[in-house]
Amino acid sequence: MSLEQNKSIVLQAYQAFDVGDIEKGKAFIAPDIKGYVMGRNQLKGSDAFFEYALMMRTAFPDGRHTFEDVIAESNQVVTRGTFSGNHSGGFMGISPTGKQVMFSVIHIDRVMDGKIVEHWGQGDTMALMQQLGVATWLIKF
Repeated sequence: MSLEQNKSIVLQAYQAFDVGDIEKGKAFIAPDIKGYVMGRNQLKGSDAFFEYALMMRTAFPDGRHTFEDVIAESNQVVTRGTFSGNHSGGFMGISPTGKQVMFSVIHIDRVMDGKIVEHWGQGDTMALMQQLGVATWLIKF
């Protein structure tokens, strides 16, 4: 697949996630995907991947990705931007706060045969926890 096709696949997957359309999202995710995301060591398979996605969707039902950069090389797509949403559901043991959050994210997705087969996702967890009010002790720079 071309670099532009790989970018399109990745961006469509995030768009499906952002609107909560798991069925559409499944069209872009390989059944045997391996995922590495904040708060988890490894997600093995699409069931575990979508369980994590639904956990994020429950915690931030209006959550949205905004990407400033989308870079493709070979079969990998890197996205850099922010995730924002209202904390309306439980998240990592934190009860809903109703607070609006926005934190930086960087993802690397590997695409094979039109599907995402590996996902590495890193978010600015410290900024998120500060915004949720559970890390008030952190020094602000």
